[in-house]
Amino acid sequence: MKPSLPQGTRDFGSAVLRKRLYITDIIKEKFELYGFQPLETPAMENLETLMGKYGEEGDRLIFKILNNGLDNPSKHEEATIAFQNILSGKNDRNLTSRALRYDLTIPFARYVAINYHQLVMPFKRYQIQPVWRADRPQKGRYREFMQCDADVAGTDSLIADTEFALLYRDVFKKLSIPVSIRINNRKVLTGIAEVTGHPELLSTIVIAIDKLDKIGKNQVLEELKKVNLKDHAITIINTFLSVTGTVDERLASLREILKTSPTGMQGIVELEEVFKRLGASDGFELDTTLARGLDYYTGTIYEVVAAGVKIGSIGGGGRYDNLTGLFGVKDVPGVGISFGIDRIYDVMEELALFPESLSEGTKVLFFNLGEKESTVAFNFMNECRQRGIGCELFYEPAKMDKQFKFADRKKIPFVAILGSRELEEKTCRVKNINSGTEESVTFSNLVNYLSEK
Repeated sequence: MKPSLPQGTRDFGSAVLRKRLYITDIIKEKFELYGFQPLETPAMENLETLMGKYGEEGDRLIFKILNNGLDNPSKHEEATIAFQNILSGKNDRNLTSRALRYDLTIPFARYVAINYHQLVMPFKRYQIQPVWRADRPQKGRYREFMQCDADVAGTDSLIADTEFALLYRDVFKKLSIPVSIRINNRKVLTGIAEVTGHPELLSTIVIAIDKLDKIGKNQVLEELKKVNLKDHAITIINTFLSVTGTVDERLASLREILKTSPTGMQGIVELEEVFKRLGASDGFELDTTLARGLDYYTGTIYEVVAAGVKIGSIGGGGRYDNLTGLFGVKDVPGVGISFGIDRIYDVMEELALFPESLSEGTKVLFFNLGEKESTVAFNFMNECRQRGIGCELFYEPAKMDKQFKFADRKKIPFVAILGSRELEEKTCRVKNINSGTEESVTFSNLVNYLSEK
């Protein structure tokens, strides 16, 4: 049988991993700079921890794990009944009680709820781990992918909301990715549902608006008509989706549309404070149609889109003041953001933003030209490693042509050649593979020479 990968997953060789680590190292650097602490949680969670937290569409994308022991004959009957329940759309603990994590935010909320009395509040954490979604694979969308999250639990200060926008700006500036950082507030969307007279349809309205970039305004309105929204409600939503202008102009339009909704007006006040703190910084956009179709957001929401690349958002997040309440710990407000590492990688590849030096791992290859020669080369290799110089010794004696090809294929920039003549003269020939230049270096100066190179 020919080996293969599950659809929507990938292997990563060293060249790709170096680039991914370049991205995550920069993000970690900024996380630490902003005072966040690292955290890891299990790959799987109890199913009830995840279900009902992501909206109807999100729940369908959760990878459920079959219970162990189902091959036990005594469990066959209950497993058969459980399987029928699953097929009818119901969850059954006799068949599945655990699932792979869908994102890092809900596990974070679960962690805070369990450890609440031991944590120093506000609690700031970052987390870089894979997540899984039973989605249809396509460009920029995978079933297994890495997320980078940063969250603050235990504060309702809008300073935190503003900091996350600035954190996005700093990370993508360091990565040299031109982006638009879109900001909105879920209270504004709640207000829209209220002024249409259908607060019970908030999730439906948000899910439809969230598709605006993909299907266009007319199609969004058509979807909303199908849920029996009356003409005056459709007119309000159409006016809302048509809001344009500067930040101040958009906020003025929102005030007029949402003047009868206290929730919506509160959202406008919060947006005003965030943009006031951001000042005249470039790259931030008030996007009144930004929805972020997850049910747990309650305030500020973010989405980051790379300029000139059609790949969807490469970051997003928001405030979720009632999230830990889902786990029995109330009154713990929170806000957080996520980086889509896989999409960021694809953007940087498309825009050729990775430094060329990332392809280099080993800097020097010592040739193996015999037992005596390799013994001396081995000692020099160890000394180089102590000085922080990445190097290797070719394992078996081989023709020079084979060792040159090895260095070339691994993109090793320098080779150190120690033959019988070099041993007698106590010198080493060092060749630059890229330029083709070669120098003879004395044993006493070899490590210093390679260090400088």
